[in-house]
Amino acid sequence: MLAIDAAAYRSPWRRHHPAAKALLAGGLLGCALTLPPWPGAVVTALVTAAVAVCWARIPVRTLVRAARTPLGFALTGSPAFLITVGADGIAWADDGPRRAGEVLARCTAAVLCQLLFAGTTPLADTLPRLVRIGVPPALVEVAALIYRMLFVVLDTARRIRDAQAGRLGTRSLRATWRSLGGLGSAVFVRSFDRARRLEAGLAGRGHAGALTVLVEPIPLRTPFLLAAPMPAALAAGLALAVERLP
Repeated sequence: MLAIDAAAYRSPWRRHHPAAKALLAGGLLGCALTLPPWPGAVVTALVTAAVAVCWARIPVRTLVRAARTPLGFALTGSPAFLITVGADGIAWADDGPRRAGEVLARCTAAVLCQLLFAGTTPLADTLPRLVRIGVPPALVEVAALIYRMLFVVLDTARRIRDAQAGRLGTRSLRATWRSLGGLGSAVFVRSFDRARRLEAGLAGRGHAGALTVLVEPIPLRTPFLLAAPMPAALAAGLALAVERLP
């Protein structure tokens, strides 16, 4: 199980309805996307991090580990704003550092908002309820199957990687690249085979086009629902206050 999924199952917010948590995280996400990058995105990121660590009690290490990959993509893509291509060739963009900083600020705030929801709400509690709000059942079913197959693929990749390391498949750079190629091909073949066997198993059990699962009833608690918009209001208020400072 991924660390972010384990944190979601152990979260003290697990007893709260996903809709209330979506309202909280969605409000902060709206602030991250609509407020000015400075100070709006920065303030939203700080408020979201404080809510995730202090209120939702998501471990800091888990939050950092989950955020480093998407933020790494944003960090490696932001240097493209530093240059401009024109008739005279390639040159430094005048407002490049500012635009790169704005993109990083918005990405950081948006990623933290999404991890706040992911770290407090297991996907198993969210997907079955999406059908009730109008999401096509086929789309929900595909998402659920991909989510379940993801853990199978990760476990397969880990086992193959351990076997390669035990056979000195990482003793040199050339051997490492060869092992990575074999790992990718083996994971693809085994994943395709598991998906085929899953389809055959469902067909043998008379699959009628819908995977019905039991959904644990979670009450919609009024106090938490009323408190859900408060972090977004706090972020917007702090951003407005900082913007008005001389």
